Amino acid sequence: MTGSLAERLGVYLTRTWGEPVEVEKLARISGGASRETYRFDAKLASGRRPLILRRDPPGSLIETDRRSEFLALKSFHGRGVSAPEPLVLELEGAELERPFFIMARVDGGATGSPFQPDPYATHAAETLPIAEVCEAPALDACWRRELDYWSGVIEADELHPQPIVRAAIRRLYRNPPPPAHKLSVVHGDYRSGNFLHDGQGRVLAILDWEMAHLGDPLEDLGWAMDPLWRHNETDRVAGMLPRAEAIAIWEGASGLKVDPAAFAWWELFASVKGQAIWTSSAKEYRDGGYMEPILGFSGWLTARRHDEILAAKLAELAA
Repeated sequence: MTGSLAERLGVYLTRTWGEPVEVEKLARISGGASRETYRFDAKLASGRRPLILRRDPPGSLIETDRRSEFLALKSFHGRGVSAPEPLVLELEGAELERPFFIMARVDGGATGSPFQPDPYATHAAETLPIAEVCEAPALDACWRRELDYWSGVIEADELHPQPIVRAAIRRLYRNPPPPAHKLSVVHGDYRSGNFLHDGQGRVLAILDWEMAHLGDPLEDLGWAMDPLWRHNETDRVAGMLPRAEAIAIWEGASGLKVDPAAFAWWELFASVKGQAIWTSSAKEYRDGGYMEPILGFSGWLTARRHDEILAAKLAELAA
């Protein structure tokens, strides 16, 4: 279809909403390598709506299902979690040629980057729509499903031998964690940098739900506490809190107690999962499927950092 992306998006929204829509101020947002992300205003007779477009790229850092992300947002928007409102899901691509969804835009917030020093300053069980697309594993099978999947990504995409992550995978299979205490919605990428904050200590919106699934809630805690997200801090989790305090807050909010053996497993798994993502991103960049600089950067620098983290964790577990 001819026409600019803004023009085609306007045609799609006009047809979908049944009234004239003009798309203004369409601009690409950097980051978010699993989707092309754009901010724009939809101008209607009733007024202006600030929106976000998330479109599938030709290739991606990770392979995810846009319907899962849309239903994750639908599951939590307005239910006590600061998730943006999902509005439109298009699985066929239509005028935009590739699948996408549209959600309300949250303005006035900022995200933190793992490469940004002190990003936060001093502020450092029901039926949900996501259940339509997410399998509910048994409590004692959550770990295996995730490890099978991410070790499979490494097997399929690695460009060279990776002895450190392979050693970690072997250890994880040999020493499975205790069964999950409960089955929860796992965000999948719950970490520093994936939420908007107002600079005064208040979270405005939790972002990037494309890896959401049902599983062990310790998975999200292990990912959030991975050293990669420490913002150059050595003692503060995600550049915000001491480890013991972070765990205590999580226990108070979740009503669960962190089992040290289970959590040690999920912390090691988090770094294996990270290495799988960087491995996939390096392959995508090398093959030329999607030449975003973030893919090459992640496949090189971030992968090396996770090798260091994995080696340190393995040494600690062996001591």
